[in-house]
Amino acid sequence: MEDVCWVKLDVLENFMRDVFVKLGVPLKEAKICANVLATADRMGFDSHGISRMKSIYYDRIKAGIQRPITKLEIVKETKTTAVIDANHGMGQYTAYKAMEMAIKKAKRFGLGMTVVRNSTHYGIAGYYSLMAVKNKMIGITGTNARPSVAPTFGVENMLGTNPLTFGIPTDEEFPFLLDCATSITQRGKIEVYAKLNKPLPVGWVIDQNGNSKTDPHEVLKDLTNGTAALVPLGGIGEEHGGYKGYGYSTVVEILSAALQDGAYLKMLTGTKDGKKTFYCLGHFFIAINIASFINYKKFIRIAGNILRELRSSKKMMGAERIYTAGEKEYLTSLEREKKGAPINIETQKEIIIMRDECGLKKYKFPFEH
Repeated sequence: MEDVCWVKLDVLENFMRDVFVKLGVPLKEAKICANVLATADRMGFDSHGISRMKSIYYDRIKAGIQRPITKLEIVKETKTTAVIDANHGMGQYTAYKAMEMAIKKAKRFGLGMTVVRNSTHYGIAGYYSLMAVKNKMIGITGTNARPSVAPTFGVENMLGTNPLTFGIPTDEEFPFLLDCATSITQRGKIEVYAKLNKPLPVGWVIDQNGNSKTDPHEVLKDLTNGTAALVPLGGIGEEHGGYKGYGYSTVVEILSAALQDGAYLKMLTGTKDGKKTFYCLGHFFIAINIASFINYKKFIRIAGNILRELRSSKKMMGAERIYTAGEKEYLTSLEREKKGAPINIETQKEIIIMRDECGLKKYKFPFEH
């Protein structure tokens, strides 16, 4: 954490909102987009917050490969389902509206599912699962992404990092939230390592010969030109279950493309005829109304009991405690509400560039003093 400056979360969120507005995103939609990114920083998903504001959203909108105004089109709809075309608009706003629609359907009919095509990067998947949790539902979502992950026994980057995310309410102060890629790591985390000039752990990335690569700067270049690939969850080969991560990633790819007649695999590179173009990502959202199955209070008590029993089980020697999914994020959010989010040197530079280019001189950051 050397050369890191802590910035208050509300300052970061307001700044990102104003940058989005300057880029042409309507205020209402800009607020949602900024809140998704700020939530990532609040919960400790540092690879998906302010650190990606410039490279993923700012630069793409300015390059014309992402539209600041989102025009959602309902392609097909039933009482419990919908197919939505995002027309290359803002992924966060698109995802927010798609999960909102799934929740509304689940309130009436017990279950709701929506799928999206022609969208863009939607930030942390857990944000949308938590939308369902706040409505006393189970939330499930996933998205495909630009190719960066090799299939088991392969070296070519074919699949995206393809998160499969679940949010489940409990009777505790925090819900169960499993928000993780189906690869060992994701491109955003490698970007963080690069900004910190920190070598990658062995086994995260492989070259064309299947050997590990650890230089994050080289890896980011090689992922783009297709000469390196991330490894599926479980690792290289089958010995530690790499085929499982590969399988789950494929499930996400299918659900993010086949139901909505969307793009997949190498169609998601963001290039066409050697030029940058739209990414055409797909997402899916599922809301499950718990009250349609069981009394809500009984459900959250059982869910809470399961988590408490897991945490109180026998620990391995030297371990301080056992966690359940969502617990670390909750604890991080409590700390960061007071302290703010850590901003590294490279992200500090990007913030200043965006501020100056957008004419947002009213923002003064602590790392400038």
